[in-house]
Amino acid sequence: MDMKRDYYEDIRFFTSGVTVFWFVVLIVFLSAFPFLVKNYYVYVANYMAINVIVAVGLNILVGYTGQISLGHAGFFAIGAYGTVTLMTSAHVPFLPALFLAAGTAAFFGFLLGLPALRLEGPYLAIVTLGFGLTVTQVIGKLDFFGGRQGLHAPDLVIGSWNLDTDREFYYLVMVITVVMVVAVRNIIKTRVGRAFIAIRDADIAAEAMGVNLVVFKTLAFALSAFCTGIAGGLYAFVLRFIEPEIFTLLMSIMFLAMVVVGGLGSIMGSITGACLLSWMDLQLRNILSFPHVGTWLESLSRMYFSITGVSNIQFILFGGIMIAIMLFEPLGIFGIWIRTKKYWKTWPF
Repeated sequence: MDMKRDYYEDIRFFTSGVTVFWFVVLIVFLSAFPFLVKNYYVYVANYMAINVIVAVGLNILVGYTGQISLGHAGFFAIGAYGTVTLMTSAHVPFLPALFLAAGTAAFFGFLLGLPALRLEGPYLAIVTLGFGLTVTQVIGKLDFFGGRQGLHAPDLVIGSWNLDTDREFYYLVMVITVVMVVAVRNIIKTRVGRAFIAIRDADIAAEAMGVNLVVFKTLAFALSAFCTGIAGGLYAFVLRFIEPEIFTLLMSIMFLAMVVVGGLGSIMGSITGACLLSWMDLQLRNILSFPHVGTWLESLSRMYFSITGVSNIQFILFGGIMIAIMLFEPLGIFGIWIRTKKYWKTWPF
């Protein structure tokens, strides 16, 4: 029997030869992917990877600490605008600008975590919702950030490497995504992660056992905001143009849906939920072009609703998916994976 004698043995990334094999397969696949598919699918992969960073960071807060947030679009906006502004106005190189902007998002996350010491449930959700809406309104009013006209992202250059295509940007995004996911996974396995879980399960009992609620609740918000700020900075260079109207309440809801659909308290669940809903989001934006389905939706909208509302059909489906997950599989995609794995381990018995 393989007994663990130290909590930090949980941090080991490669626990067996099987893990090493599949990790090598993953790295080889990610490295070859841009050469195997069309440029559009490289863009889709970049979009998925950015949402993976957000979902993993939000899972720290929602899945592991048990606090809810409907304002992560605000942290996303801070990361995007902070990175672009530092590069254009202060001429800071990309990577330092990215981490400075993420640090700014983490600072605002720390401030937002202070009300979490006294609020929970729907009350905390309202506070985070107000924060997300306030950030976009403030950014839209300041000419320094381009106002309502937005900002164009500058040319992305790292040393002598000019990343002017989706394929070149892909490798940067994937490296940062892998590093962020591994870092979050290790944090969850340490004393800090165990403190988060203790707060989620019973905060009064956790405090009685010596867990400092002030430190760890605000730390959870700061870490989650930092991850989201990193993703926001990368997102600005995927779009190449940002404006306040992009960072809406619906974006925050989609981030939360990724975590819930993937499975609360699961790193792999966050990754799969982010990939699935990112793909659905991009595909459903052109739902009117789907054979038969698009024609049916258009006629239905003309008869009972407004044709302009069809563009938001993805959010209706996201809501339906979340309801179905809560009713039939509260653990999300991760729960389905656990049930499938147990079935095949015991098959045919």
